[in-house]
This record gives sequence, structure tokens and C-alpha cells, in this order.
Amino acid sequence: MKTVTFRQLRVFTEVARHLSFVRAAEALHLTPPAVTMQVKELESAIELPLFDREGRKVSLTTAGEYFLVYAKRLLSTLKEADDAMARFRKVESGVLSVGMVGTAKYFVPQLLARFRIEHPGIELKLQVGANREQLVALLQQGEVDLAIMGRPPREMATRAEPFAAHPHVFIAPPGHPVLAQGRTTLSELASYPLIAREPASGTRALMDRFFQEHRVELRIAMEMPSNETIKQAVMAGMGLSFLSLHTIGLELRCGLLELVHVENAPIVRTWNIVHMQSRLLSPAAEALRYFMLEHGEAHLAEHDRPWLGGRIDLNR
Repeated sequence: MKTVTFRQLRVFTEVARHLSFVRAAEALHLTPPAVTMQVKELESAIELPLFDREGRKVSLTTAGEYFLVYAKRLLSTLKEADDAMARFRKVESGVLSVGMVGTAKYFVPQLLARFRIEHPGIELKLQVGANREQLVALLQQGEVDLAIMGRPPREMATRAEPFAAHPHVFIAPPGHPVLAQGRTTLSELASYPLIAREPASGTRALMDRFFQEHRVELRIAMEMPSNETIKQAVMAGMGLSFLSLHTIGLELRCGLLELVHVENAPIVRTWNIVHMQSRLLSPAAEALRYFMLEHGEAHLAEHDRPWLGGRIDLNR
């Protein structure tokens, strides 16, 4: 183990992430033979095989699964040390890993593009969690420096700072009978089939809580793990749905979807920028944190204004 290098650990974790030597080589900007050599040297150093190889199929051995936990921990510790030293140097450069829930992908890239103009020395690496649970895992494992999400995790010590309002609305296809009613009650809405996100989703948790608070029983016709798939299903007339307003701006502008005006809606939560309290932020991460807190609210308020009639109070 004394001859193990951090370079070998990085190569190993990348192969484990993709379960492919070729894709890992592409991600690391190396040749496949170079990746294979690094893994072989690592396996030789620990005297155990880390991968099972059957043709092009690659999988972790039991030893490889255990070693991956420690490899990630070591790389995370090295990243923390590098960030701590960067704070002393006050250098705004290097790689910054940003995680976000899928719903945030509709506005975060525009904000990050503006951030890059102001901070050209920072290389941004984006990771999108399929749902809230996946993003929390990335944050806990040190895979991301900052996370952009709605409901911050309570199961671990984090610092969560709200930077913008996050409205959630009910939607229907044009011409749906519920639209003719004008403003409708939640009980009336519940008589129609609803297309919902999967239970691990923050959007689903918010919808479930909204119905429970008003003592109305949900009628879920189907569950889908993707905002895009849900939008297509609603446009096809398969049911109503409940989504973040930030996911449907294009469809509203094009008249493909319409807002359902429901009593006590929209439900307004907040977008938060989150990081682990146990980890020091690098100057690059601090720069992005300040940028989101300064510019995020105005950017999203501009997005929401045509549909909700103006600025939303974050303290609502």
C-alpha cells in the first residue's frame, strides 16, 4: 500500500464510476492503455483484483467495492487540504464541483455562464442528481463542493442559505375541463388523475405534504422519474401534474401547458445553496456562493414575473 499514488486513486474511482476503461480514459483525457496500466499498478500494490473483466464488461470485485469507499475518502481529504491552502493563497482558480437537483438545470447553467465571465480562472464541473436523495449522497461523500437544491438535508450537518423563491404549480393541457372552472379547490382538483414524481423526489414530497395539510386524498394515476416525461404526458392529456414553475417556462410561453389556479397555490419554497459544515470552502466555492446569493433571486424573479405577476417574498 505504500506505493499507492493519488493519481492511481483518481483513475480507479473514475473507472468505478463509469464501469468502463474507455469512458474513464475520455473523462481523464488519457489513453485507455494508460488507464489500464494505472489500475494494474494499483492492484499490484494492494495485491488484490479490484475489477472483474469479461470482454468489454467491467464490474467491481468485493474488494474493489470496499476499496472504493476509502479511495473516495482519501481524495476528498486531499481536496479539503487543497481548498484550505487555497484560502491562504486567496486564489480563485482550480476545479469547482457543483451539484444540483434535476429541476435546477433549467436555470443554473445561465447563472454559471455569468459566473464564468467574472471568474475565468475557475473550471466548473456540474453533477446533476436524478433526485434529491442522490444529490444528498454526492454532498455527503464529498463528490460536490456546493449543492443547489430545494429542501436542505436534515440528516447531516450542512449550511443551507436561501437565495431565491421556488414556486410550485399545478399544470394542465390547454382545453382541459379544470381550466374552465377558473380558480378551483384542492378537493375538486383531486377528482382528476395526477401524474407525480417518484417518492424520492423533493417535488413529490412537497406535493404529498400539501395534500396532507389540507386533508385531501391524492389520486395518483402514475409516477415518473423525470420532469420532461411528466410534461410530455400532461401535454398528451394523460392527467394533471404538480411541478416547479422553473421547469415549464418554455411550455407556458408556447401555449403547450397552462397553469391551474388552485386555492392556496402556488406553493412557494426556496432554492438553497448548501455545503457541508465540516468542509472548508475554497476561494472558488466562496466566490460562487456569494454570486448565487447576490444574483440568484433577481434572475429567477425575472423568469417568474410573467406567470405570477411579480416578485415573490422569500420570507412568505
